[in-house]
Amino acid sequence: MSFSVKKDPKGVVVVTVDGQLIVGNRQELKQKITEALEAGERKFLIDFTNTGYIDSSGLGVLVSLSRKIREADGELRLAGLNEDLRTLFELTKLDSLFSIADSPAAALAGF
Repeated sequence: MSFSVKKDPKGVVVVTVDGQLIVGNRQELKQKITEALEAGERKFLIDFTNTGYIDSSGLGVLVSLSRKIREADGELRLAGLNEDLRTLFELTKLDSLFSIADSPAAALAGF
């Protein structure tokens, strides 16, 4: 399980989640995005292309980050959800909270 953070040419902070987003690593994701937010970044994309599973605590940290980013007049987008993860977001109604794109390229084009 790992997170990689890079900045695209448009200034969007792209965080790639490899593996799972679960109770054991959610704080690491929160810390990486919070640090970037405090450094002045306002555009964020979380890429779930290589993610197989998100538990309830992972969903909770995404909701928390979404609120924090919006309060700072920023924007958070999600991309690359597999069919199971997309269904999870639909069942929990979180698909209405987040801007979700099929691919990271599509999400970046929307910024």
